[in-house]
Amino acid sequence: MITRFLKAGLRAVAVALLIAMPAVVLPGGSDMAQITALLALVAALLTFVEYVGDYPSIIEFRDAPPFNRLRFVALFATVLCLTLICRGEVAPTPLSGVLERIGATVGHWLDFPFSPVRLMVLLATDDMSAQDVARIRSHAGIAYGAALLSMLAFVLVVRLLNWPIRHGAFNFWINLPLFDPTVGKDVLLRLNRDGNINVALGFLLPFLIPAVMKLASHTIDLVSLAEPQTLIWTMSVWAFLPASLVMRGVALMRIAALIEEKRRRAYARAEAEVQTI
Repeated sequence: MITRFLKAGLRAVAVALLIAMPAVVLPGGSDMAQITALLALVAALLTFVEYVGDYPSIIEFRDAPPFNRLRFVALFATVLCLTLICRGEVAPTPLSGVLERIGATVGHWLDFPFSPVRLMVLLATDDMSAQDVARIRSHAGIAYGAALLSMLAFVLVVRLLNWPIRHGAFNFWINLPLFDPTVGKDVLLRLNRDGNINVALGFLLPFLIPAVMKLASHTIDLVSLAEPQTLIWTMSVWAFLPASLVMRGVALMRIAALIEEKRRRAYARAEAEVQTI
C-alpha cells in the first residue's frame, strides 16, 4: 500500500510539473500563473486517484508499461525543450542556445512542401515578424520530431520486446476500462476497427488541425501564436494528440493479434482432444 501511494504521488507530481512548467519558467502574468496552478492541481489529483486505486476508471494501459511512460516522457521532454528555448530569448544560456540551433535545424528538415510543419508555418500572419515565423518553425519541428520518435520507439517495443506480455499476462479490464468486450460484434473485429481508426486519425490530424485553425482564423486569434505559452501548448497538442492516437491504434491491433493467437491455440487444443477421444 505504501509503495502504491508513493508511485501514485510521484506520477501526480510529474503531471503537475508538466502543466506548470511553462508558466513557472517563463515570465507571465499572475492570472495565468493562478489558472495554471489550478489546472496542475486538478490534473495531479486525478492522476493520484487513478493510480492509487485498485480498480481502473479512465486511464488506459495503466498496467502495461511502457505505453504511458513513453507518451509522458516524450511530451515532458518536448514541453521542456520548447520552454527552455523561449526562456533563452529572455535569459540566454548555453543549453538554450544548443536547443535553439537543434530546433532550427529540425524545423528546416521537416519544413518541406505539404508537410505538417509547413502547414503550421503557413499559419503565420502578416503581423508576425520573421523571428516569430522562425520560432513557429523550430517549435513545430521539435514537437513533430519528438512525436515521430515516440511512435517509432513504441513500435520497436511492440515488435522487439513482445509488449505487453513480456512481464506477464495482459489484464484486459484494467488496461482498457472503457472498452466493453461483451457489447457489440466480436471483440477482434472491434479492436481491429478501433485500432485502424486511431491510426488513420493519427496520421491525418497533423494535416487537419492546421487547416481547421486556418479556416477558423476569423474566430481564433492566430497572432496569439507569437505568445510563448500559447505557442508551446499549441505545438505540443498538435504533435502529441495524433502520436497518442497512432500508439493507441498500434496497441489495440497488437492486443487483437494476441487474442486471435490465443483463440487459435485453444481451437487447436480442443480439436486435438476431440481426435484423441
